[in-house]
Amino acid sequence: MKIISLETFVVPPRWLFLRIQTDEGITGWGEPVVEGRADTVRAAVAELADYLVGEDPLRIEDHWQVLTKGGFYRGGPVLSSAVAGIDQALWDIAGKTYQRPVHALLGGPVRDRARMYAWIGGDRPAEVADLARAQIEAGFTAVKMNGSAELGPIETPANTHQVVARVAAVREAIGPDHDLVVDLHGRASTAMARRLLPLLEPYLPLFVEEPVLPEHTANIESLAQATSIPLATGERLYSRHDFRDVLGSGLAVAQPDVSHAGGISEVRRIAAMAETYDVTMAPHCPLGPIALAASLQLAFAIPNFLIQEQSVGIHYHQGGELLDYLIDPGPFRFVGGHAERTDRPGLGIEIDEEAVIRMAAIGHRWRNPVWRRADGSFTEW
Repeated sequence: MKIISLETFVVPPRWLFLRIQTDEGITGWGEPVVEGRADTVRAAVAELADYLVGEDPLRIEDHWQVLTKGGFYRGGPVLSSAVAGIDQALWDIAGKTYQRPVHALLGGPVRDRARMYAWIGGDRPAEVADLARAQIEAGFTAVKMNGSAELGPIETPANTHQVVARVAAVREAIGPDHDLVVDLHGRASTAMARRLLPLLEPYLPLFVEEPVLPEHTANIESLAQATSIPLATGERLYSRHDFRDVLGSGLAVAQPDVSHAGGISEVRRIAAMAETYDVTMAPHCPLGPIALAASLQLAFAIPNFLIQEQSVGIHYHQGGELLDYLIDPGPFRFVGGHAERTDRPGLGIEIDEEAVIRMAAIGHRWRNPVWRRADGSFTEW
């Protein structure tokens, strides 16, 4: 079997899909994208295609090594995301070739269902208590919210207490039998995170995500020593090498993204590394159906899985929704806040190719917001 083509599709709301076709008629799908840089990643995929066309798609590990290292200059979100989508598609082809789900090829399932969480509140969280209550009523057992809008380097007591009050409102709405994740989205300075985290402790978050920016992960150790809240990071770390130092810092939850961190192959290795530090996995995935399907194949195969992000109904979705691209949305019908394991081959989903082609004619030019403080200076989104 040989690869005969790689074709990418920029589709709403902000995704990039990849289709790899073979000379035996087996097709694999992947989702290589950096949100806001879809065309850049698309160009990277096209460059990598020069190597892949004519190759055996089942030599997944060899291709991964060549694609990540064969160009001499390595790493970064664009290259690792391009490789991630290719890797997903190759695993999809392998599963379809052997008529087995990817998790079976990774050593077989270790669980029958994967716990999911739902997003509430948007970028600048508001009315979070009602939204949280609605997600619990819909069957989810955990919700995630942005902890704040933009933050100054060291916020006023009033703005600090607003963050705490929002978290408190959600905890009251969902009660002690459900979980709450607070995402600081890298918006807090180390000093501000050190101030906030102890104030959030009474509300027992499942974890606090990105308490500081990825370039400040060296500070996670001091933050972990200052709070009892489990700390999480990893959506902007792109390889096991990026995780190497942070895993031993007191981090509780690793969050690599299967569409950014080198795909199924690399995220599986990151999970194995994390296990040696007693760190659990909550893979990042506010993306489309292919990325979620790939994430779930890992969730069923890795022993230190904690919970999975998913983007059904997330505030980024305008002009397209995750289920719009599936022939059968069954794999993403969550029961009791969980995704049930299936034995469908490959990634376990069937992409509606007509819908992809139709929506690719619309495309997108999604860019993340650029935020500024009251004094006009740039601040983290």
